[in-house]
Amino acid sequence: MKNSIIYGAAFVALTSFSAQFTALADPAGFCGDGDIIILDGQQQCLVRDDLSKLIHDYETYTQQSNPYSAGQEGDKEALRKLPDVSPENTEETQKTIEGFQNRLNAISTHGFTDSDKLNHSLLGFVLAQTNRRMPFDEDRIPFTNDSGFFNELSYISRQTQFEKPGDYEAFAARLSALPQYFGQHKANMRRGIKTGYTASVEVLPGIIEVIETLSNSDAQTHPYFAPFKSFPDSIDETERKRLKALGVAALDNAVLPAYKDLHEFMQDEYLPKARTVVGIGTTPEGRAYYASLVRYFTTLDVTPDEVHELGLKEVARIRGEMDEIIKSVDFKGSFSEFLEFLRTDPQFYAKTEDELLKEAAWLAKQVDGKMPEYFRTLPRLSYGVIPVPKEIAANYTTGRYWGGNPEHGKAGNYVVNTYNLTQRPLYNLPALTLHEGVPGHHHQISLGQELKNVPDFRKNLYPNAFGEGWGLYAEKVGMEMGIYKTPYENFGRLSYEMWRACRLVVDTGMHWKGWTREQAEECFFDNSALAAHNIKTEVERYISWPGQALAYKIGELKILELRNKAEAALGDKFSIRDFHDAVLLEGGLPLNILDERVTAWIAKQKKPKSAAQTAP
Repeated sequence: MKNSIIYGAAFVALTSFSAQFTALADPAGFCGDGDIIILDGQQQCLVRDDLSKLIHDYETYTQQSNPYSAGQEGDKEALRKLPDVSPENTEETQKTIEGFQNRLNAISTHGFTDSDKLNHSLLGFVLAQTNRRMPFDEDRIPFTNDSGFFNELSYISRQTQFEKPGDYEAFAARLSALPQYFGQHKANMRRGIKTGYTASVEVLPGIIEVIETLSNSDAQTHPYFAPFKSFPDSIDETERKRLKALGVAALDNAVLPAYKDLHEFMQDEYLPKARTVVGIGTTPEGRAYYASLVRYFTTLDVTPDEVHELGLKEVARIRGEMDEIIKSVDFKGSFSEFLEFLRTDPQFYAKTEDELLKEAAWLAKQVDGKMPEYFRTLPRLSYGVIPVPKEIAANYTTGRYWGGNPEHGKAGNYVVNTYNLTQRPLYNLPALTLHEGVPGHHHQISLGQELKNVPDFRKNLYPNAFGEGWGLYAEKVGMEMGIYKTPYENFGRLSYEMWRACRLVVDTGMHWKGWTREQAEECFFDNSALAAHNIKTEVERYISWPGQALAYKIGELKILELRNKAEAALGDKFSIRDFHDAVLLEGGLPLNILDERVTAWIAKQKKPKSAAQTAP
């Protein structure tokens, strides 16, 4: 019954027959597939309570609107394209998301199963999170200090499968679209210049350096030509020559000119107009945006001032634990002298890139061997240890996780930065490995990807406070696993925890309280053993990515709170393996929903088991 008219008595009879219908005043034509009814003299929508249809429509839209994800899911035409970042497309996206929100709000959850209620809540969360940021026209600053439109193809090319000639042809077409793609971004950035919303000058030198490097190569030594250097045996030599020629043409005619033009734009037009302060909170728009980002990245209703005070308390607590370790090793000197010892003594540093990678891999395998003791459910997807690509390493973070794809045979990767080895202390490596590999990001993300009987959007759902909070919590689990073998490695763990506590202080300090870069760096130099290069790149990251740094500590503290709650309530019944499943086996969750579900799990565990449950 599409857009038929039903009157009062018939509607009453219909709703008494099935709770799967509800009435809603028509919100600007968003009846979708529902029927128009007349109730109490007003035209309203009769909305079919079909959550699965809405989820299908949402997932179809999000995949089709992003050529990267569509290409990974088998859309051959999408593999030839780059995203559309025009203002017109962004405006259309916002309207579409609002339409999905209206449809979701029209759905009654009466009679829903627990699973459907969770799907409903999580889709609402995703839509609200997306809509929260759209009014701020984020396209005006389309990059952070180490990532963005200017280098994303370095990652995308490594995630793309090259098996048939068509895959290489599609990538050449995608490369050929780079001038238009860069052109859209330049237009958005010019709008930022015009409206006084630009990146900080503090982060631009490193970005401009990467762009210059990517513009000064010749075609066959350029990083984006790498796929054309390796072919499967099924492609003969004649075809290889043809495909290589396509790659060279795309680089010569599109990629290199686009990068040269972008370098000129960034150096001569954008840099002179960039904001001279580090934080965004110097304007009313910037303050409103930052307050919104705090809620976005923490998934909680907290203020910048509350986060700042929490950070100060955590810094003081962790500093006390660090002082205890210094006493235990009988170091004769001040706290700052101990930090200088850690930053400069050669015993703490690898001599070669291979040595650093091998140490990371050895640590990863040690953790692998401990996983079944602490986790009942393990993912099937494996992960590797690889270096950060050289073309982006100078300004990249110490390490990161690059997700795999179990459907397409792509392993996850723990990515280790081997650039400037004197800034990569080995005492930090256990914490980094636990965070990025297992039981951190690879474990959590892969379990999500492998979920059964849930909508696809949930398999890659990554609320920042949950995902990054879990990564930081994983560093603590490493203590129970026995991964930290020396006091220096345990100090490295605390140094990493201090790093995340300082993030709360520094991010709110710069973007809310008007701190300078020097004030921000002081927290790290004074309280952590992070190397100077790391501190520089990390602070630039927070300058360029307001709010994201808050996710780690906020999420970790919530998970620890729930674990303490479970241990206190369950006593001898508490199982660390079952607790970890309770946290992870629904995929990524905002912290309020995580709290609800773990609390419900605790209550369920407290109930005595029936005879059937306890029978052998």
